[in-house]
Amino acid sequence: MMPCPRTCSRILGLSLGTTALFAAGANMALLFPNWDMTYLSRGLIGKHAMLGSGLWGGGLMVLIAAILISLMGWRYGCFSKSGPCRTMLTALLSSGLALLGALICFITSGVALKDGPFCMFDVSSFNQTQAWKYGYPFKDLHNRNYLYDHSLWNSVCLEPFKAVTWHVSFFSTLLCIGLLQILLVVIHFFNAFLGLFCSLCEKL
Repeated sequence: MMPCPRTCSRILGLSLGTTALFAAGANMALLFPNWDMTYLSRGLIGKHAMLGSGLWGGGLMVLIAAILISLMGWRYGCFSKSGPCRTMLTALLSSGLALLGALICFITSGVALKDGPFCMFDVSSFNQTQAWKYGYPFKDLHNRNYLYDHSLWNSVCLEPFKAVTWHVSFFSTLLCIGLLQILLVVIHFFNAFLGLFCSLCEKL
């Protein structure tokens, strides 16, 4: 691999690793609304946060790929004398792993934003017999989109405090991180092909 693609791999590896840590941190925050641990212990956390796509998808899977990409860039360990074909295979595997993790994080975050937060709300307006319950109140509001109607943010969810703000803030963060990770993986893919092409040209 030529110096320029190697330098690019180092930067991409560091960037992907950083985004993976941010994704894991954002998902951890979603497990503790308002930094209150009681909701998790009582099982009152939404399914999208409990899925932990930011922890194992955009977090762990991307972090493993980032380490592989960085090792290729620094030509460390088993990559110190690896040929172009082996390097390309590793690049494809690391790209696939990172892309899968980023897509899982991105799609889960998009669905979570669409469904809205898991919170306690008054269901009397929905003609239910029970007055209060935990659930996804915004899934039943087909004529209004809570993402654009901020008047719903503090009037529908009663508990946790500012549940909508917490939910939207961190899942939007995960959505953006997932999108950034996908972009970085695409750049890494083309960078690996450039490195392979340059290595083959050197041998001719």
